[in-house]
Amino acid sequence: MSLIDGIGYLASALVLLTFCMSTMLSLRAVAIGSNIAFISYGIGAGLYPVFILHIILLPLNVVLFLRMVKLLRKAKLAAATDLSPTWLQPFMQPKHFEAGETIFEKGQHADLLYMIVSGEIRLPEIDQRLSVGELFGEIGLFSLERRRTQTAMAETDVDLLWISDGALKKLCERNPGLSLYFLRLTATRMTQNAARLALVPAT
Repeated sequence: MSLIDGIGYLASALVLLTFCMSTMLSLRAVAIGSNIAFISYGIGAGLYPVFILHIILLPLNVVLFLRMVKLLRKAKLAAATDLSPTWLQPFMQPKHFEAGETIFEKGQHADLLYMIVSGEIRLPEIDQRLSVGELFGEIGLFSLERRRTQTAMAETDVDLLWISDGALKKLCERNPGLSLYFLRLTATRMTQNAARLALVPAT
């Protein structure tokens, strides 16, 4: 068997191996190896249609591989980061509430996410107060029912920033790492709220 034949068998084996990969990253890596082997085989054996096909496929697989690496890095960063919402501010709009005003009531349709710029918010059902820098309203926004799970009232005059569910969805689609961020935030908030609710005396 000649060297060129050996390269041809190697290229075919790599194609077969792509069907055994369990992750997209490893699949793209093996596909790149297969493209390189087929390019060498196409040149050596004079099979120019094979050569042209894999010359086209090679940069495509490289681009997709690099995108996947970038996406995984973003996901790891989101998993490791603190729950800090400051990066959302440029995409949010301001709104002011006077002390005693209701921002939303339990059971209402949830369509906005809020962040506190100044003042204090109270959640009366669980006797919790939220202060500057905190996000609220995310549980209802990401629930299947899309209903508010708590009432939010302005304990003092408050300045808020808000973002609509549609705008937030677009941000998450552009950067899937944000979805992981909100998954962690929602899980943390639900755990904290359940613990507070357990401490509220029954009436």
